[in-house]
This record gives sequence, C-alpha cells and structure tokens, in this order.
Amino acid sequence: MGIFTKLAGATLALGMATQTAGATELKLADFQPPTHFVVEKVYTPFAAAVSEATGGDVTVEVYMGGELGPGPAEQYNRVVDGVADIAFSLPGYTASNFPKTLLTELPGSIDAATGTDRILANIDMLSDEYRRVVLVALWNNAPNLLLMAEKPVNTLEDLAGLNIRVPSRNAGIVVQAWGANPVSMPAPEIYNAMQTGVLDGAMIDATALGAFKLAEVTTSVTMGMDTTISDFFLVMNRDVFDGLDETAQAAILEAGKTAAINGHDAWAGVAEGALAGFAATEGKAIVTLSEDEAAKFNAASAAAVEQI
Repeated sequence: MGIFTKLAGATLALGMATQTAGATELKLADFQPPTHFVVEKVYTPFAAAVSEATGGDVTVEVYMGGELGPGPAEQYNRVVDGVADIAFSLPGYTASNFPKTLLTELPGSIDAATGTDRILANIDMLSDEYRRVVLVALWNNAPNLLLMAEKPVNTLEDLAGLNIRVPSRNAGIVVQAWGANPVSMPAPEIYNAMQTGVLDGAMIDATALGAFKLAEVTTSVTMGMDTTISDFFLVMNRDVFDGLDETAQAAILEAGKTAAINGHDAWAGVAEGALAGFAATEGKAIVTLSEDEAAKFNAASAAAVEQI
C-alpha cells in the first residue's frame, strides 16, 4: 500500500465515492508529497468542515504523492473519469480546458495578495470551463520567481538561451519574451532536471524551495519583476456531487471557499518563510532586480501579453 494521508473515513478503496453504513467517503487525490503543507493548511480543515456540516455522513480521505495515480497533468481527467472524487491540480497542466482561468496568470492581471478574493468574487465568469466537473476551490499562489541552478539572473540579457521550466503555456509565452527557452514540466520533475543540467532554472513560487526541496539545487532566486501567478484548483466528479443531498453539496462548496482562502494564505506565508530561509543560507543569493532592469522584464512581458 502506498503512502497516503488519512483525514477521515476508515476504508482504503479506489474508484468512485465509497459508501459504508449510510456514510459517503470522498477520495481526494494530490500528486504532491505527503509532507506538503497543503495537508495541514488546506485539506485537514476542509475535511473537518465537510464532516461536521454533514454530521459525519460525508467524510474526506486524502491520498498524497499520486496514490490514486501518478502524473500531475492527469489529475483533472482522473476526476472526470471517476478514479478520484476530488483532485488538486493546476489549470495550466491542462491549459486548453481553461483559457479564461489562465488569463489570471498573466503579469498585471491579478495581485498576489488580493487575487483569490477577486477570483472568488467573479467565479461565475469561469463556470463554463468547469462543465465536466464541479469547481470546489480555486486560488492563486505566491508570485512565480526564477529559481536558478547555477547562473544567476541579474539582467534580462542573462536569460538569453537558457532552459527555464514553466508551469503553463501562458507562463511559457512570458519566459520566451524574456529571451529564454520555456520547458513545460510538472513541479515534481524539476529537482532532477535542474540537478542534471536539463534545466538552467525554473519559474515557480518560493514554496517549492522547501515543498519540492528545490533549495538543494538552486543557487540564486531572481525577483522584482512583474511575473506570472499560477492558479490551483480542487475539482470534483460531477456525478458523485450530484448524488449527494443538498446539505452535503452545500457543505462541500462552503468548505471549498474556505479552502481557497486557506490555500492562498498558506502559499503566501510559506513562500515568505522559504525565501527568508534561503537568503540566510550560506552560498545562496536573492537577486532583486534594479528598477531599470525590472522595467525591461516588464516591457517584454507586456508586449507578449498583448498578443495573447
């Protein structure tokens, strides 16, 4: 049996929601490691809220590390197909399904501090992109930075020709406008790619320094420019959701709103701490672009965004 984190329920099973003695157990899939902070900060309170609101009739069990199937990009389809009842992933991994959602990634579209509040306030504008599933939660992460394996990036010219991992198509357009070669790659694969020289660096938020141990293969972090801000979501199998009573449905959606806020706050707080720890480590450097250099990055980004 693989590694998983059990938040509620008692029986390990795969497939659609498990029903035992009148109770329904929902399986939540996440490709991130079982030590990831999302378990404590997001999933534990989410599961507790659903269980409490339904009097224990609906519980949530969380399977981390790809327990219900590997591959970050496959998580959305696992919900559609009913392998998982709920799944965490990034819209950017299946970008063709979420063109409007991914507009929020672009530099200047949302602010990292207030983006989730704006998304939640205008969530109905995105509803047509989630017809095949139920959108439970959607939030933005901390700003994506440039984590560099060896060569520090102090100027726009420093990026010329480098291979930089990107989380989505739109992020790739921005990185290409900066003069680098965008490489699409899920977060769990970045460590090995940077360690072996396949990647020169990665565009990702600072939480990855700890959550995916990227501090071990990163020598410098560049920040100070307008950058992309990735989105994360929790989506649910529509048939499973429709099979629940109104009380349970309302409980899941309400807990989802709180999960989005908790997710945003967790990513922001962990990113801040990770950057501070990285900066205090011998041999590591935080590069904050000068105002003039940041303006060069921002001008290149703006020109690319206008073409999207």
